[in-house]
Amino acid sequence: MNKKEVLEIRKQFTPEHCAITRICGCYVDHEKEKKTELKKAFLSMPEEEAFKYFDIFKHTLSGTIGKNLMNMEFPTEQEMPGGTQEFLLKLRDSKLQDDMLVEEFYDKVIENYIYAENYYIILIHAVYDVPGKSSDGLEMFDASDSVYEHLMCSICPVNLTKAGLTYNAETNNIEDRIRDWVVEAPIQGFLFPAFNDRASDLHNVLYYSKKPEELQPDFVANVLGSRIPLTAKDQKVTFQAMISDTMGGECDYEVARNIHDNLNEMIEEAKESPEPLELSKPDVKKLFERSGVPQEKMESFDEDFEMKMGEKKTLLASNIASTKTFQIETPDVIVKVNPERSDLVETREIDGRKCLVIAIDDHLEVNGIEVRG
Repeated sequence: MNKKEVLEIRKQFTPEHCAITRICGCYVDHEKEKKTELKKAFLSMPEEEAFKYFDIFKHTLSGTIGKNLMNMEFPTEQEMPGGTQEFLLKLRDSKLQDDMLVEEFYDKVIENYIYAENYYIILIHAVYDVPGKSSDGLEMFDASDSVYEHLMCSICPVNLTKAGLTYNAETNNIEDRIRDWVVEAPIQGFLFPAFNDRASDLHNVLYYSKKPEELQPDFVANVLGSRIPLTAKDQKVTFQAMISDTMGGECDYEVARNIHDNLNEMIEEAKESPEPLELSKPDVKKLFERSGVPQEKMESFDEDFEMKMGEKKTLLASNIASTKTFQIETPDVIVKVNPERSDLVETREIDGRKCLVIAIDDHLEVNGIEVRG
């Protein structure tokens, strides 16, 4: 799914566009015991309560594609009879009316979701009539092209409110506040099936993680039946190792700066595209060559790329680039530069020593104190 497709589904979480038919929930304590359950038609909820659920659902489809929101494909074996895809399809097609299937889903989550505290599993079924589009791209709400029937799961921590004092209007006193259990924003979740090309894609699921580095591998493998992708951090580390190995540990400053500049330029050129910019082996190879990596250093690039990337054949540019800062570090000094002005810093040999030279204008501050340039 791309940004536009995620946003299109996210827009359904309002009273005007709500496509949710049913909601189920299970509150699980820190001992993995089911404490209470919810099963009802979503539209029968009080308006204020529904608004709070809408907020949770919007959070489950928030963040950056490739970091917080990951497109995961079912392996072939999971699309066979008895696989996780078949179970999720049964659950969707039951419209959450089959209590035994819903309980089985809860049991799968509780068994595989690693969390030491209390949490709330929310599962919804929705049916979205996908509006057609005219030749100029405008939506035609009276001409539905297809129906997107789907499930979405949100897993939310449930924590005690903080201790403190409160004003009691009835007694007109400042008193000790009563602590209660509050359902917080989701930290994990998924959308099945994925909504690709504005239609159901049964081969994919969209997975959400509030913290990109905490992907719950048992949950992904046993509930969704998918394989853990390289996290944003892993992709960056892999890319950096690729540069180091290609250069034989001898990457000079100019090449490193050129890779930074060229990568950010590629991201800028692709910013209007709804699809995140992915770099395949030829793309990374071209980036290295364009950035000044000597041809003799590229001889083992293909083999090194295949070995490091495995089955994952592309890197997300947003995961491997440093778009917010250009940082140069020595054991004793860290220099941070506006990423668009990396040209202000260069290396130069002065009195026999290799030095960093930073071009400055008339304005210079040291610890907030303006000094003469």
